[in-house]
Amino acid sequence: MRVLLVRHGNGPTDDRVVTWARAAGYDLDIRRPFQGDLLGEVEDDIAGTVIYGGMFNVYETDKNPFLNEEYRWIRACLQADLPILGICQGAQQIAHELGAWAGPREGGDHEFGYHRVDPTPEAGDFLTESLVFTQAHFHTFDLPDGAVRLARNDAYENQAFRYGKNVYGTQFHPEVTPDGFRRWQPSSVELQGLPGVQSIEEQNRLMALHDPAQDAWFRGFLDRFLGPAA
Repeated sequence: MRVLLVRHGNGPTDDRVVTWARAAGYDLDIRRPFQGDLLGEVEDDIAGTVIYGGMFNVYETDKNPFLNEEYRWIRACLQADLPILGICQGAQQIAHELGAWAGPREGGDHEFGYHRVDPTPEAGDFLTESLVFTQAHFHTFDLPDGAVRLARNDAYENQAFRYGKNVYGTQFHPEVTPDGFRRWQPSSVELQGLPGVQSIEEQNRLMALHDPAQDAWFRGFLDRFLGPAA
């Protein structure tokens, strides 16, 4: 069985989805539509798909026509009842495909660093307590019709949702390891001083405090989301 990963960059593939999936016995099928990769059809050997974050505006299909291929893939996965996880841009894409608005919020508040996320009453075992997660965004999304809000915080009402039984979107980045976040930190230098952008010193302090719990939570989520390969 394989997990198809839709990536929006060329960085190292050392995130927690990759390490978990390999340990669980899955083959990884990494595609980069922004470089021309096609995503094919939903075949019997695909256990699930993960749509990663990125720097692309999810509504700019004219400017970035490869997004149309990703939306076709999302539609096919929804029709096939395939497990889907969308992370940050990926969550926005799922919401957008389901008819909800996604884009930059008026006022331009960011979340860059490590920010608390709270479970909603409907969260169930998705999130049983408030945790601090990696964040890197200023876009957001409305909750699609029929979706269940699973997590929120004071800055952004929609931090995670479930659609149906096996489609999830997270605005936060539980897949990012400390090494991965350190590769992102230089991009926050020009954002320093904006609301929601932590200093690099604060990012590092909170990373050391909270990354172990984030890692444990995400591994538990993936265990429930896909489980080990048959």
